[in-house]
Amino acid sequence: MIQEFKDFIMKGNVLELAVAVIIAGAFGAVVTSFTNDIILPPIGQAMGGVDFSDLKYMLSDDVIAADGTVTAGAAVRYGNFIQMVINFLIIAFILFLIVKAYNKASEEPAVEEAPAPDPGPSEIDLLKEIRDALKK
Repeated sequence: MIQEFKDFIMKGNVLELAVAVIIAGAFGAVVTSFTNDIILPPIGQAMGGVDFSDLKYMLSDDVIAADGTVTAGAAVRYGNFIQMVINFLIIAFILFLIVKAYNKASEEPAVEEAPAPDPGPSEIDLLKEIRDALKK
């Protein structure tokens, strides 16, 4: 059973999938940082100093306990949702470009066929010419 497991793990597809998952996680972190730190601040500034991470609709107020601890109230945090949608669109666009480049690189070059030579007259045409020549 251990040997079968080793054989399974050592298959190329499993290793490629593991590498792809790790790279995707790192790429997701880069895109999240790009969105949160580069894309959204200028958009928020253009909208009058809005911080998207603070955008929310409060469903209940915050509760302050007697010892001073604050329990956040329930809220719909739509600003975070906007950030995640932008992250998704960036990742989807980059994956589209990668797949497009891969498809272009993996397609076989088109081989231009030389035009077929003129087959000339058919047998029937030749026989008609011979018949017409004999009639003269």
